[in-house]
Amino acid sequence: MPASQSRPASRRSALSVALFTVLSLAAGVPAHAADPIKVGLALDISGPFAAGGAETRDAINLAVKLLGNKLGGYPAEFIQADTAGSPDQAKQIVDRFIQQNRIDFFTGPTPSNVALAVGPALFAAKVPFVTSNPGPSQYAGAQCNPYFFGQSYQNDTWDEAAGQWATDQKLKTAFIIAPNYPAGRDHLTGFKRTYKGQVVAEVYGKVGQLDYAAELAQIRAAKPEAVYFFLPGGMGINFIKQFVGAGLSKDVKLVTSPASADEDTIAAVGDPMLGLFSTSQWSHDLPNAANQKFVAEFRKAYNRYPTFYAAQAYDAILAMDAAAKDVKGDVKNKEAVLKALKAANFQSIRGPFKYDTNNFPIQDYYLRVIGKDSEGRITNKTLSTPLKGYRDAYHAQCKMK
Repeated sequence: MPASQSRPASRRSALSVALFTVLSLAAGVPAHAADPIKVGLALDISGPFAAGGAETRDAINLAVKLLGNKLGGYPAEFIQADTAGSPDQAKQIVDRFIQQNRIDFFTGPTPSNVALAVGPALFAAKVPFVTSNPGPSQYAGAQCNPYFFGQSYQNDTWDEAAGQWATDQKLKTAFIIAPNYPAGRDHLTGFKRTYKGQVVAEVYGKVGQLDYAAELAQIRAAKPEAVYFFLPGGMGINFIKQFVGAGLSKDVKLVTSPASADEDTIAAVGDPMLGLFSTSQWSHDLPNAANQKFVAEFRKAYNRYPTFYAAQAYDAILAMDAAAKDVKGDVKNKEAVLKALKAANFQSIRGPFKYDTNNFPIQDYYLRVIGKDSEGRITNKTLSTPLKGYRDAYHAQCKMK
């Protein structure tokens, strides 16, 4: 959910919209395959979550290219629009996707408030929402829906892993901070759920806040052993710079999620990132073959390591591809599509992938630290697995089976 960051023009190439007109059908291909499979992409190309939107776009571009501009071997059309991180703008876009474009799948938005805003219209229209990032607690629990697939993570889980690690490290006091919006509240709730020490302060700032002088003064006064923060994008970039610049990193462990500790933030901050701990369900150094291929292809295409935003978006397209293949291109058969999506017959870059009853993944969460690799680049290194085969805290509230 990062704020906008400038990128070279080559990194900001517009997402290709591939429209295919099928002039003839091969023998044995069902007639419905004449129409392209339509995917609505609501991306945050501008606004406070633009860096995450750019990473999502780049990974989707890569996945689509590697799949030959098809899903399941069938012609596909990928229709992009910019939400600018605005729930109201996103709702207008989704209405157009449904009514005019008649989309078959939907993905793309970065923040949870946008996911919550557009979900009802998609569910009513029976359009599968395969999220490439947000995992709001509402959709994991009582408001779970068969048309929502929390393919990335549930918001609280990164933080539950961080809280568990801080507990394991016997860190007795922690200062926690996040922006005041749905994901921010979910993330700090997650940390508190597993952290057994004392939370000396729980602070919520404004979305897009860039000056943390007041909060740093509070931290200095509280003298915690650790600071846990969820401040994606420009918020995290500024917080880390100011935290290290104030000399607080000498005495306080700094712990966060990948939203403030991945390759895009590292590129913007540099050396002050060294020694920062984070937890994530994915990292570029995971040793499985699918991940190694993805990282190599992404670096070849963009000359940088992918972030978790990119990894999740890539997996989301692969999930749609597998489902389209399983239903032999008959994406209008909604019941069959839901069954195929739930089966998750794709090679996830996280390794073996399985959905829980609430359509959120059961997966491992890793501890990472930022250091330098063999080439001297500042990057993440996976250290351990605080949570293994983890189910989110809300799955029991979901009435789906």
